[in-house]
Amino acid sequence: MKTVCLYFEMHQIIHLKRYRFFDIGTDAYYYDDFENERSISEIAEKSYIPTLTCLLRMVKNNKKDFKFAISLSGCGIEQLEMHAPKVLDLLKELADTGCVEFLAEPYSHGLSSLANEDCFRIEVKEQMQKMKEYFGQTPKVFRNSSLIYSNDIGRQVADMGFKGMLTEGAEHVLGWKSPHYVYSCTEAPKLKLLLRDVNLSDDISLRFSDRGWSEYPLFADKYVKKIADLPKEEQVINIFMELSALGMSQPLSSNILQFLEALPAEMKKHGITFSTPSEVFTKLKAVDTLDVPDTLSWVDEERDVSCWLGNTMQREAFNKLYSLADRLMVTRDAHLIQEWYYLQASNNFRFMTTKPNYVGFNRGIYTDAFDAFTNYMNILSDFINRVNTLYPPEIDNEELNSYLTTIENMGKELENRDKEILSLRTELEKYNHKNGQR
Repeated sequence: MKTVCLYFEMHQIIHLKRYRFFDIGTDAYYYDDFENERSISEIAEKSYIPTLTCLLRMVKNNKKDFKFAISLSGCGIEQLEMHAPKVLDLLKELADTGCVEFLAEPYSHGLSSLANEDCFRIEVKEQMQKMKEYFGQTPKVFRNSSLIYSNDIGRQVADMGFKGMLTEGAEHVLGWKSPHYVYSCTEAPKLKLLLRDVNLSDDISLRFSDRGWSEYPLFADKYVKKIADLPKEEQVINIFMELSALGMSQPLSSNILQFLEALPAEMKKHGITFSTPSEVFTKLKAVDTLDVPDTLSWVDEERDVSCWLGNTMQREAFNKLYSLADRLMVTRDAHLIQEWYYLQASNNFRFMTTKPNYVGFNRGIYTDAFDAFTNYMNILSDFINRVNTLYPPEIDNEELNSYLTTIENMGKELENRDKEILSLRTELEKYNHKNGQR
């Protein structure tokens, strides 16, 4: 029996403001608050709220036979907390149905998996804490930023204790293989993999409203028949996309939500079910390992990381940013680490690409790649100066760690003494009160 694994990504960048060379050392606030509020409010109104409302209705109308997975970056959650709390309320309501699985991902929606394993592990842990706090779930399945994956990343994810991971069903990796099976990581065979069906996913997220598309208009019965006509032995069809595609890339006027809402009934006619990633990993065994020595993603025709690290500007910014990783992890400075997450967001590097424009690409405030690079490096220079001022570079990491540990232990000792003093005062008050009663 065939099953469809439907997954949606939710992420919202923290927009950086125009920051000039002369601002370095004088302005430590890097963010465009107006654009942050405007963009998340627009996406919430045009996409997140109507789409999540539709998905909630689908769960209720289909007696919980309709299931799907979703993931949110930590930065995205912060934006929703400030500017669109109704979206979080809808997500909580969906979580309460028991039909939605929340996945783990890097807090920043950044590229730490390519740079620093300890940093990667820490920010995944922070995002998981958000999932537990908001939705009562501890994720068992992982998806990396933009489905970035390689053999080594798979090993890192397996070492964190995840039982499975989502990635891209790229042709140059699969070769003759089909994306409609469960695979496993070459370097960590216990880690199972689900691969996105590129065509079926992009039919919805990229082409649905394109009047020049040969299959326009696409109706639910026609779409489901494509799935039903796949070979009998191909049992799991993975349809992954950004949630904002429904309402933003594909406007609501295209009837995209009506199409989505018609899918469960059409699937049922053909005996096709819906499953969450964890359910798939529990029911199905891996048919083979997937060897991915070079990093892949779901972005661009190349399905690699060239849109973030394809030119010298991007690599310079990337290397300079992650040169701070070990030091920031040692300092455990919550405020600096939070800002560092905002600077890690992969979108910041994507704005610097010199590749030809691709679908949905928008540089925002930047006129070109060099403009994006210059603005980012100005901000990064100020940020590095702040880190160095607080934690001078002449103090090596080991010495700094020892120093900070001593301070932390002293703080704990003082805290314990305060508790002891409070306890003694309480006992003294009880004693005095008792003697007074006599």
